[in-house]
Amino acid sequence: MARKTYHVVFGKKDETWKVKHGGQIVHIGSKKSDVLTEAKLLAKQHPLSQVVVHGKDGVIQNEYTYGNDPKKTKG
Repeated sequence: MARKTYHVVFGKKDETWKVKHGGQIVHIGSKKSDVLTEAKLLAKQHPLSQVVVHGKDGVIQNEYTYGNDPKKTKG
């Protein structure tokens, strides 16, 4: 089963926060906290998913993984 990944990103042109999945915008908001909450709700609807949170500069700040990750790695 493939993992669904949602990205929380800042749109510099319109200065809004967005949730993106598969290159498509699935949610837009003015507050990062509200958009992050929506991204987590969307991710929790799937057995295996992830939310990747980016800062205004595009750098990854945090990640949240939901479900049983099939990869077994050390560390």
